Amino acid sequence: MSAVTVFNDLRPRLLGVAYGLLGSVTEAEDVVQEAWIRLQRSDIGRIDDLVGWLVTTTSRLALDVLRSARHRRESYVGPWLPEPVQTAADPADAVGLADSISWAMLVVLETLAPAERAAFVLHDLFGLSFTEIGTALGRNPAACRKLASRAREHIESRKPRFDVDPTEHRRVVSAFASAATSGDLEALLRILDPDAVLTADGGGVVRAALEPIHGADAIAAFLAAVAEQGPRKTMRATVVNHNPALLVFVGDRLDGVVALGINDNRVTAVDFVRNPQKLTGLGAWAGE
Repeated sequence: MSAVTVFNDLRPRLLGVAYGLLGSVTEAEDVVQEAWIRLQRSDIGRIDDLVGWLVTTTSRLALDVLRSARHRRESYVGPWLPEPVQTAADPADAVGLADSISWAMLVVLETLAPAERAAFVLHDLFGLSFTEIGTALGRNPAACRKLASRAREHIESRKPRFDVDPTEHRRVVSAFASAATSGDLEALLRILDPDAVLTADGGGVVRAALEPIHGADAIAAFLAAVAEQGPRKTMRATVVNHNPALLVFVGDRLDGVVALGINDNRVTAVDFVRNPQKLTGLGAWAGE
């Protein structure tokens, strides 16, 4: 089998590895392209395990970008949210880069140190051995095992517990969309959990709340004001990273995507990605 064939067959997995490490579609694609360039410059005849070489090279490149990105994000305007990817409504039907990466997990992964994130993503989500991970991270397998263990504990303690009733999710998503687009304050208060949190990511490119908004009262007042003062918006239900969500439109223009955390028939988390640079991947890999 030729190197081109191996790379093309492996590309969705490589994109998944890079996306899991970076939370960015654009950066993931750049990393995989760089891995291909490096392969072309290498003596392929000397590579015993081409698949392993590609996964390791992609992981190393993504880790380098992640370390650099953490410094850039310190000067990011407002909260930083991952770049959403549309996925199949039923995870069993998904065949894309976000197969194993839920929205809630992506958000929590952002709180990990780069090495911990890499060890967890590569081992727990993509099944690499700690020996392979050690090669990518430049550490021994035992150290990588500890990194993954620490990351796992952190994720379990921070990851929100959302219920997964699809029928109820559809009802809640529809109710939220109707209340948010109309600015119905009372309806918003009925659908929002008292301790809900709204996080908006505009990246300094478009207007967005610069700090998370806590509590149903504050979120409802904010959304009602946006509906009253801003341009008329419409919302269409979708699924991003196996999480109920809404595509937000102003006319025919995609204005953002809202990922919703839902528990006990109420919205507990509203993650509103408005940065237009993070909307380019929506639909691009759906069903890939």
